Amino acid sequence: MRVFSLAILLLTFFFGCKQDTPPSNATEPAPPPARVNIPAFDAASAYQYIEKQVQFGPRNPGSSGHQACRDWLIASFKELGAQVIAQDFSARDLLGKNYSATNIIASFRPEATRRVLLSAHWDTRAVGDYDPDESRHKEPITGADDGGSGVGVLLEVARLLQSNPIDMGVDIVLFDAEDQGQNNGTDPLSWCQGAQHWGKTPHVDNFNALYGIHLDMVGAKNPRFGKEGFSRAYAPQIQEKVWKMAQGMGYGMFFVNDLTNPVTDDHKFINELRRIPTVNIINQPLASETGFGTHWHTHSDGLEVIDQKSLKAVGQVVIASVYNTYMQRF
Repeated sequence: MRVFSLAILLLTFFFGCKQDTPPSNATEPAPPPARVNIPAFDAASAYQYIEKQVQFGPRNPGSSGHQACRDWLIASFKELGAQVIAQDFSARDLLGKNYSATNIIASFRPEATRRVLLSAHWDTRAVGDYDPDESRHKEPITGADDGGSGVGVLLEVARLLQSNPIDMGVDIVLFDAEDQGQNNGTDPLSWCQGAQHWGKTPHVDNFNALYGIHLDMVGAKNPRFGKEGFSRAYAPQIQEKVWKMAQGMGYGMFFVNDLTNPVTDDHKFINELRRIPTVNIINQPLASETGFGTHWHTHSDGLEVIDQKSLKAVGQVVIASVYNTYMQRF
């Protein structure tokens, strides 16, 4: 009530005090952004981007698939009109051995001050430690969903940004070495190594954005995107806006209001190290022993788990968030 009363008082003062001659240093207010149509997200195109990643095989750092996929991602974003930075850094594997890893940053309108951050991880896990077949625990997984799906969605977002340009900055950051952590809880910082590196040394000095949306495991059938714990803690307003918009667009069967457990994921370090309010869209099914899909960290995480309906829902929500932000309606 106090805010409302103060607003009325200020409005009364403003309109009640006529000023015939504006001061010489007055500037014209910035014109509102042009209204644009929100482009339709093409789930089939996103699926093809996932399929291409899977064709490289496992993309765990140090593997031939990792290097080949890295080069393809960089070339693909350049073809889509982005300014691309390959941020190399040293990470460690499950045995503590150091290896070379790369965060890939694709920026649209890098000169713009108003920016939105979109992110996912592009590496796949070096072991299938939750596979029912214990003899395959030491084999790297394909990661169609866990790694591939978020990247596929963001590549399609990049394609839409190229064909439907807006006068606002968008940074797509693909983090490396997210999925090389210890599952026994002894070393929580072994996860999300790329996000930790970028959070401390971003691709641009003092980088900031209005908000961020992180994608992880967004491609499986009938996903449950609940309101994840760290997102609630660090970016509650952004989370509420994204989920309300998704539900208003008809995707409430996926974007549910359930309060789900916090997940140590890349968004945690974006929030803590860069102070950019960032939410995580991540599938956390009900009645799951691991908290994730049954294909998580198994050799079942192939193209067969990907559903274009899920890709459509997530991709359309992400692209609508970006364009509504540009039009100052988000």
